[in-house]
Amino acid sequence: MSKPPTVFLAEMTNAEVERFLTDHHTVIVPVGSTEQHGPHLALSADVLIPQEVARRVAPKVGAVVAPPLSYALSYPHVGFKGLVHIRIPTFMALVEDLCHAFATVGFRRIVFLNGHYDNTYAIAYACANAAYGLAPEVKAFPINYWDGIPAEVASQYMSLAKGMHANAAETAAVLAINPALVDMEKANAEFPPFPDFTVESPPVHTAFFFSAPGSVYWATKSGTWGDAREATPEMGERYLKIAVDGTLAVLDNIEKTFRAMPPR
Repeated sequence: MSKPPTVFLAEMTNAEVERFLTDHHTVIVPVGSTEQHGPHLALSADVLIPQEVARRVAPKVGAVVAPPLSYALSYPHVGFKGLVHIRIPTFMALVEDLCHAFATVGFRRIVFLNGHYDNTYAIAYACANAAYGLAPEVKAFPINYWDGIPAEVASQYMSLAKGMHANAAETAAVLAINPALVDMEKANAEFPPFPDFTVESPPVHTAFFFSAPGSVYWATKSGTWGDAREATPEMGERYLKIAVDGTLAVLDNIEKTFRAMPPR
């Protein structure tokens, strides 16, 4: 029996990788976390979602999907038992080493598709560090799977009102991917007791959540930020499709930008 084709790098043979690289040059590395997602959702949620988005995006952009990074920056969740994370320098060194490793294999586009916001800056800086040792035609960079979702659409899924962690959107996406990883009988609603903001909230969140281990633990009792009870598989499928379309748009715009301003 012949081996079926796959978009997953780890499922390919060496010969398949060699054939792929004759015509294609993009690898997508899903990045997430292993951390608590409330009383109802598996620890792997932030990996499962970008990996599924990557699986759907890869055939459309001529890419393969690398094994995901499941251990990352989850220090704001310190205090919850369901947490396995690594130090910021360790994570950045891993990302930087992977940039060089994939470039050595022959990939010229190394896309870190992130599903856990706390990772974003560290991935970007690690890619910048790696760039000093990469050929000019090799580009390594992060995008979040939600970056290309229009603001008016994103606000229906991720916002102060809808929540940002283990909420309906994340719960629904995992329901669509693998319902066995969600216990809807334990799905709950909880929101951090934020004060009334007089400015746009992102820098306030950065100051509070990124500055100290345990900030999410202080802000929530259950680890949920949102109302997970609203989640359905149908909502999850809609959310995944929106994320795929947005990611494709972001990648297209990135390639157009690289072509418009080549190295000199």
